[in-house]
Amino acid sequence: MSLKSISILLFFILISLISVESQSCTKGCDVAVASYYVWQGANLTFISEVLNSDISPSSAVNFDPILSYNPQLSSKDSVFADTRINVPFPCDCINGEFLGHVFQFDVRSGDTYDKIAGTYYANLTTVDWLQRFNSYPANNIPDSGTVNVTVNCSCGNAAVSKDYGLFITYPLRPGETLNDVLSQTNLTSDFSGLVQSYNPQANFSSGAGLVYVPGRDPSGNFPPLKSSKGFSGGVIAGIVVAAIVVLLLLAVGLYVGFFRKKKVKGATLLSTASQELSAQANVTGSKSAESTQGVALSPGLTGITVDKSVEFSYEELAQATDNFSLANKIGEGGFGAVYYAKLRGEEAAIKKMDMQASKEFLAELKVLTHVHHLNLVRLIGYCVEGSLFLVYEFIENGNLSQHLRGSSRDPLPWSTRVQIALDSARGLEYIHEHTVPVYIHRDIKSANILIDKNFHGKVADFGLTKLTEVGSTSLPTRLVGTFGYMPPEYAQYGDVSPKVDVYAFGVVLYELISAKEAIVKANGSMAESKGLVALFEDALTAPNPREELCKLIDQRLGEDYPLDSVFKMAQLAKACTQENPQLRPSMRSIVVALMTLSSSTEDWDVGSFYENQALVNLMQGSTSLDLLGCKFPLIYPEVADFGLTKLTQVKEAIVKANGSIAESKGLVALMAQLAKACTQENPQLRPSMRSVVVALMTLSS
Repeated sequence: MSLKSISILLFFILISLISVESQSCTKGCDVAVASYYVWQGANLTFISEVLNSDISPSSAVNFDPILSYNPQLSSKDSVFADTRINVPFPCDCINGEFLGHVFQFDVRSGDTYDKIAGTYYANLTTVDWLQRFNSYPANNIPDSGTVNVTVNCSCGNAAVSKDYGLFITYPLRPGETLNDVLSQTNLTSDFSGLVQSYNPQANFSSGAGLVYVPGRDPSGNFPPLKSSKGFSGGVIAGIVVAAIVVLLLLAVGLYVGFFRKKKVKGATLLSTASQELSAQANVTGSKSAESTQGVALSPGLTGITVDKSVEFSYEELAQATDNFSLANKIGEGGFGAVYYAKLRGEEAAIKKMDMQASKEFLAELKVLTHVHHLNLVRLIGYCVEGSLFLVYEFIENGNLSQHLRGSSRDPLPWSTRVQIALDSARGLEYIHEHTVPVYIHRDIKSANILIDKNFHGKVADFGLTKLTEVGSTSLPTRLVGTFGYMPPEYAQYGDVSPKVDVYAFGVVLYELISAKEAIVKANGSMAESKGLVALFEDALTAPNPREELCKLIDQRLGEDYPLDSVFKMAQLAKACTQENPQLRPSMRSIVVALMTLSSSTEDWDVGSFYENQALVNLMQGSTSLDLLGCKFPLIYPEVADFGLTKLTQVKEAIVKANGSIAESKGLVALMAQLAKACTQENPQLRPSMRSVVVALMTLSS
């Protein structure tokens, strides 16, 4: 183990020990209080609706629960703008990681995360938290639906005082000082030191952020901190100190072993998280044992073994990107910025992620250190100094979304679009069917398909990838992904299976045809938006589907496309986006279909199978197959219907015709003819391996 690996190991184990005190909670408390700043136009009815809970239900028409915490209010009509009122709510321990409560907010047309956080919830939450706990992207919130609004809370801190067990979650406003906070919460200046002790990292002059202030119950008293059966802060601190000493001794031992053996075969980065990445939730921690006021790091590198050569230092990455200059910045994703670099003689793209994105970082590291394929972006290395860094191969031509909708780029020819679809399908098929465990990407979209200098596609961005056992059908999970690409079973119930990726891939196929976004906005308004799936569904179920399809084809293609090929891709996309996931094809079947479509689109020579007309028909998509005198439907009369019963029909028809002898003379004969074509003396007459793969995948189905 290298010295650098030892440092990484020590760093993550120390983080895990510190997290015992700074991140975890075992239980919440019965009640906390939200200090709600009343904005112009708000009233008690609205406030009780947005902060609706078991303690303060919106059905309580007399508003007694709220009024009991606000002695200054004589009635529900005495609430005025630019004042604060206290609203009680439950303080829960969420996923054992932080204290808070999740409110359900029903969005309306025109709502944004900024409006929900800053106005409706009076900065009790943030846009960042709304994005983390909801599947809707910031610019694609639907006109109707429910948004999870997480509000932090505190139950107290025995290390500060046991005399206070009820706390107000107080959002600071511009211009407010500590004295203003004390005044607004009816505390004297004697409490200033205590409030600062509860909020050691708070900047009371910043005008933003949350602080936690001791509050009074309806009787006007300060409820004491309830006793806890867990370890006290002092005991935990003692354990942490002792553990650090042990770890330092361990580090010395490893250091000595390093110089004795001088064998460096790799670094195994151990996890601070005990659960699998597939079970990790994207939640953030707290700054104290019993209160939450920010985001904390919880990285877990569970059993990820990487070769030493992929470790980079921060200094090397900074030098390669000119200190991460704006000139080197080539992109911005949901979890960090991407920079161009030249590292060790190779062009690279470096994704710089905040420590809060540890789970996304780990997911990508987990996948890309185990999975290698021509159509998956290649991981070169990583770094965990200061921030989280992933270093990828540099892909010259950006992403598919930029090519389809970027005005500065030439339109992609139809044959190139088919090729990119095939490349992407191959990458997905590999992670779905050829890896253990199976990986489900969960964020397939045109922006996550990169295009190299030869205009081949590579699937990228594995930060939301889910790991499942081979053969698993579906499992519930927290919603992540991009609105417009989510299938119904995932958006409604959180069910995850490989068919989630299949659905999203179908949307990408529609994008390749139309160059439209997954959500099409009429006149730029979300109120008049329509999903691309619904748009094509209307066209393909019309009395004249080809005519309607022509209206959706990317205008930049002009007339340079074979309509039959476009129609087949549209039918394939329709099969992929079936509402019932069981009716969607597998990625393997999609690859077969696209290989066939690619061959016909590029006018590839299938005459290399000339001595086996049955196989030629199979490749070409004939309407019937004449084999040993038996006529029966071909596996795909056209890609359109894509039931892809494939050669099962062939086998059944042969067996019915003449039993096992017929099968021997049929399927074996096909294999023999394929082998004969491969061993032609003239190399020009031999098929490409691509055509061979198509044939064998068809025969083996």
